[in-house]
Amino acid sequence: MPSAPTILLFDSGLGGLTVLREVAALRPDARLFYIADDAFFPYGRKSESALVERVLSVMDRWIETHAPDLVVIACNTASTLVLPHLRARFKTPFVGTVPAIKPACATSVSRMVSILGTEATVQREYTRALIRDFADGCALTLVGSPRLAELTEASLRGESVSDAAIAAEIAPCFVTADGRRTDAIVLACTHFPLLLDQLQRLAPWPVRFIDPAPAIARRVLDLIGAAEADAPRSPAQMAFTSGVAPPPPLAAALGRFGLVVADAAASAAARLPDRPIHEYSR
Repeated sequence: MPSAPTILLFDSGLGGLTVLREVAALRPDARLFYIADDAFFPYGRKSESALVERVLSVMDRWIETHAPDLVVIACNTASTLVLPHLRARFKTPFVGTVPAIKPACATSVSRMVSILGTEATVQREYTRALIRDFADGCALTLVGSPRLAELTEASLRGESVSDAAIAAEIAPCFVTADGRRTDAIVLACTHFPLLLDQLQRLAPWPVRFIDPAPAIARRVLDLIGAAEADAPRSPAQMAFTSGVAPPPPLAAALGRFGLVVADAAASAAARLPDRPIHEYSR
């Protein structure tokens, strides 16, 4: 493994930025490439066969182009379905994103935990298996949100998103029974932590919202090792598969993650073979 590894991060949209931020904090020297498959967003409404075909196709192109030392699938919906196919096809190591059920249940005081994900993620057998293995006697409530990922993207793009719309999506997570109530909510979609401030403010009572991004970054560090003490910071690039230029509010939001628009020379090297894309660098 080189001292400054190349890491590819992939999500259906912008949710994986939360993972990018954590990985960059632990390995600032790494060459990071982030792919937002906005041309196929949202994944939660696609069939399983279509998702497998799509993710394999994107990975074919980007692994060939960038030869990464490691790939992070920063998407619960894709991870719970496509990881076995990816590991069978490619020699590159993959780190997936799965609902943090084990730590949530291990630390719940009320023994009431909710899992907030896309409709696809909460319906997957992978998620059900995690519950069987790690529920640890907790009462679990599965909540498949049909709109929260899209509301997150809309908010980042500068569109108006009402508190009422967000509150309606998270309301089923808050359960009371026998004098107890939910005290932990697993954010089983990487988009959702982008709304963490609103989620905390709109919660009918205080709960722990569990963001998987720090644990994913630690797993990446386990596999590639720590940076050298004097390693220089390396820029990161971001690509949108749609080829559509982001509106100014989204460009500003990307800036809050340390991402700025790259010049034409910097972006040319990482284009998808069949269409232009817009790229950003950290």
